[in-house]
Amino acid sequence: MLQKLKSWFAPDPLDAPARALYHRIVEQARRPEFFDAFAVPDTANGRFDMIVLHCYCVMRRLKKSPEGYDLSQMLATVLVDDLDRNLREMGVGDLSVGKKVKRIAEGFYGRLDAYDAAFEETEDEALSEALRRNIYSSLDDPPTDGVAAMVSYFRREVAAVDEVDLERLALGEVTFGAPTFS
Repeated sequence: MLQKLKSWFAPDPLDAPARALYHRIVEQARRPEFFDAFAVPDTANGRFDMIVLHCYCVMRRLKKSPEGYDLSQMLATVLVDDLDRNLREMGVGDLSVGKKVKRIAEGFYGRLDAYDAAFEETEDEALSEALRRNIYSSLDDPPTDGVAAMVSYFRREVAAVDEVDLERLALGEVTFGAPTFS
């Protein structure tokens, strides 16, 4: 009985690696190159979209194996918890935090679905359009070269993370490449 009670209060073994992955994702998403050369709007939405883009790279890889699925779900939970905490720090009232988090989480999963559909296509147009709708949605005329560079970067990072051993990800280890504008 005591052992069962302990297990209820024990930390989830996936929590630490999910938090480590999330830390790396946020660190990469905040690189200034995205907001300068790639012309991602330096707004809360722009920063959120860069986190989603990098989460997608990792979650896509994790979901390719049954062993990675639970870690992928925990990563999503860590992201939602971080959003909740950030909204509270920004002064959003307790009564509306849940509604805002729900709306943001729906946007998160909608973006993941859009990126899944875009990566099923071999041409860049679907991915380019998905990035325009999400990352560049606040711009009246997104820079063509910025969008093209983001498509190239995104494809490169997805391919690189797809090659990462699941064991490394299970330890919370992921490395992203430099965001080079070309």
